[in-house]
Amino acid sequence: MTVATWPVAELHVHIEGTLETELLVTLARRNNVALPSYDPEALRELYRFTDLQSFLDIYYANLAVLRCENDFYDLAMAYLARATRAGVRRAEIFFDPQTHLANGIPLAVVFGGLSRALIDARRDLGISADLILCFLRHLGGEAALETLEAAVPYLDQIIGVGLDSAEVGFPPSLFTEVFARAGALGLHRVAHAGEEGGPDYVHEALDLLGVERVDHGIRAIEDPGLVQILRERQIPLTVCPLSNVCLHATPTLAEHPLPAMLAAGLLVTISSDDPAYFGGYVDDNLAAVEREFALSPHQMAALARNSFRASFLPEAEKRRHIAAVDEHLEGLLRLTSGA
Repeated sequence: MTVATWPVAELHVHIEGTLETELLVTLARRNNVALPSYDPEALRELYRFTDLQSFLDIYYANLAVLRCENDFYDLAMAYLARATRAGVRRAEIFFDPQTHLANGIPLAVVFGGLSRALIDARRDLGISADLILCFLRHLGGEAALETLEAAVPYLDQIIGVGLDSAEVGFPPSLFTEVFARAGALGLHRVAHAGEEGGPDYVHEALDLLGVERVDHGIRAIEDPGLVQILRERQIPLTVCPLSNVCLHATPTLAEHPLPAMLAAGLLVTISSDDPAYFGGYVDDNLAAVEREFALSPHQMAALARNSFRASFLPEAEKRRHIAAVDEHLEGLLRLTSGA
């Protein structure tokens, strides 16, 4: 059956990680930025990663092509159009302002392009989307706080803050001050934890940062006490299966802890992370787990419902989207029963 039409919310996607090689080449030529190659296929051949850092090295280098407001607009519109085809009704999109600031790009340019794309996509594509400002953990807590303060004039254009980049060696505890400040500003809080870092990183994200969602969180399954906390509090985990395999966080998809996480009653959602690099958008991720783990339509519907439950949408909008999931499920069941 076709899973691309499942109505879903995508809660773990980095807009910079949606930079497809074709657009990368277009922007490089537009802005006179040198690339290792101007052949999109040859560039994709470079995407053979051994771990998170090997990916980040290429990822950050490619972002030098983003120079003007229209570059950020084109990047976001390309993702939103692709996401719409994948069934995404709601996207809560990460972006990394520190990377662009380091490249000499003012925040006004970044916000100008991204926010304009979100407005146009809502009007033209019918997709709801908002931005989550992420801090690069390898730059430390002080730099994160400076970035947040610089973004205060743009608070009406973000719904929350996140924490990403290299995990090991940069625990959530380094960012307690900036997350407390974000909470005081009324922003939602999420953080990458438990991808390469262990369950202790997830504990810190919950206890010290007060996060409402854990991004990745796959290693939480190693700690039964943590699993109990996540289950009882229904803390969402935004899992990105194809990313986990590509970065060797799990050896193969067959060995991914997703089935164990579902069996444990955790509130798991499926997202794409950095789809231009990891071989799949959210529909590709859903298709992969459905096929690998022989998930039933009811299990697929549960994942779709979870995505809306875990979103930061108002409750009325969550219920509307969940009703659409139920309607899609009913249609699939009628189709498979021959009715």
